[in-house]
Amino acid sequence: METRTLGRTGRDVGVVGFGAWQIGGSWGDVSDDDARATLNAAVDAGVTLIDTADVYGDGRSERFVGELLRDRPEAGLTVATKMGRRADPHTADAYTVDAFRAWNDRSRENLGVDTVDLVQLHCPPAEVYSRDRVFDALDTMVQEKRIRAYGVSVETCDEALAALRRPGVATIQIILNCFRQKPLDEVLPAAAEAGVGIIARVPLASGLLSGKYDEATVFAEDDHRTFNRQGEAFDVGETFAGVPFSDGVAAARELADLTPEHAGTAQLALRWIIDQPGVSVVIPGARTPDQARANAAAAALSPLDAQTTEAIRRIYDARIRPLVHERW
Repeated sequence: METRTLGRTGRDVGVVGFGAWQIGGSWGDVSDDDARATLNAAVDAGVTLIDTADVYGDGRSERFVGELLRDRPEAGLTVATKMGRRADPHTADAYTVDAFRAWNDRSRENLGVDTVDLVQLHCPPAEVYSRDRVFDALDTMVQEKRIRAYGVSVETCDEALAALRRPGVATIQIILNCFRQKPLDEVLPAAAEAGVGIIARVPLASGLLSGKYDEATVFAEDDHRTFNRQGEAFDVGETFAGVPFSDGVAAARELADLTPEHAGTAQLALRWIIDQPGVSVVIPGARTPDQARANAAAAALSPLDAQTTEAIRRIYDARIRPLVHERW
């Protein structure tokens, strides 16, 4: 698999990583055996970056990743986790060095490591980006060798641009997909100029861009695609990339017509992200080994031709831009 440098971490990672939210929770039931098999299939397919968080399944995801690190030391994996969403209330005042140490202690125990490769603030309140003491605390965590590097996972482009002004930020994780193209305008060029890595999350718009859903598709009650459609639990942009389900299904149907021969619609959507200048790695999730292998195979597709890229842009402009572009 092609590798790229992950921003200021200096580490090289495969262009398709693995997003471990699905094996933690909030995506319906994923058994322990399926979670382990899916992670191993991703690594066998060339994945070298695993992205998780301390709140995915209240540590379940991190623990599976920790098992993988112990079982596959030869794989040369880079692990990114996140912290901050355990704060209650979730306010900027909760982002202190003592809280960081406590959250980090828990993640290090779950992962079975002394030093975490990359820790990201997990969609923090907007005020966090203007607080020097927050980033001083993160620098302290690096000095204490609790973490090797830090980044931020953001909800909006404005937050990403604010984070880029912090010299210690190594990576920015942001929603980027065929239905969320605003980061192309300013964030990706600015990150590339600053040498900051871009981790593209929600790359398949919670499965919409797989082309497998129709207007009648129903999800499990414990799946965020059921319980967060209006942002009841967290930012609605994390579910279907903020696109109303029926609108997304219709647009995905048009995208499916652009899929190259011998590829899937999800692979088309992932390849589109890989092709964007400034992207370090895209992190699709998976619930089964077959999904993990198919996602990784997107890295082997040829870059999309200009005609296909322009057609994707036209679909976005006509169907999706009015719904999401200015919100995030």
